[in-house]
Amino acid sequence: MNEILKLDGIGLSYHTSQGEIHALENISFNVEKGEFIAIIGPSGCGKTSVLSIIAGLLKASSGKVIFNGKELTKPDNSIGYMLQRDELFPWRTIEKNAVLPLVIKRDKEPIKRKNVEELLKKYGLWDFRNSYPDQLSGGMRQRAALIRTLACSPELLLLDEPFSALDYQTRLSVCDDVYSIIKNENKTAVLVTHDISEAIAMADRIVVLGKRPSKVVNMHILDTDKSLSPLKRREGPEFGKWFEHIWRELSNENQ
Repeated sequence: MNEILKLDGIGLSYHTSQGEIHALENISFNVEKGEFIAIIGPSGCGKTSVLSIIAGLLKASSGKVIFNGKELTKPDNSIGYMLQRDELFPWRTIEKNAVLPLVIKRDKEPIKRKNVEELLKKYGLWDFRNSYPDQLSGGMRQRAALIRTLACSPELLLLDEPFSALDYQTRLSVCDDVYSIIKNENKTAVLVTHDISEAIAMADRIVVLGKRPSKVVNMHILDTDKSLSPLKRREGPEFGKWFEHIWRELSNENQ
């Protein structure tokens, strides 16, 4: 595998009325092409800030982000960002929501429009292309949001707790859907989540962050069966072992 992303000594500080806050300190890890990485840590430790720095939306106070061998200094079209909520525009149809990134970028290449159509067909949304978001289930809306993120054919996907707004039953199903799409499309992904089970079920590796100022306290290579769906992985013998181990790590960080 080839390295697609490297965080090298990332630090983040910002000023408030109470003084300077040190949020991140010396965050370093790499991501290989085709990997699915999960980042977990205590609440408020700066997990989303790490994604925002990778996306070029937030400037690190120190360190650098290397993407495809070059230092990243601004947002890159090869990086897609999927937010906590689907953020579909209620007045646009599913198809018009899905092609929105192309509209914003004034990208009129027929092949990219065709690609969005193919994704809608492939993942069960073509028959609903003229429907509006409020006519779809939460799971279908999340699928549509992912297809919209894929519209510009990004190499790297950043997922910021994309299932947190869903009820538990839907969440399990949508995890499978999203994971399947990412793997079928051969994408590399970095997921931020507070859900230990979700991280174990979906990731190849888990980056554990500590409390603020946040550092990488551990990196786990998971020995779960990658040929299984996230839902099936939860049934594996390794799942409980990993859950207890990581839960204890996070409990120690929260003390």
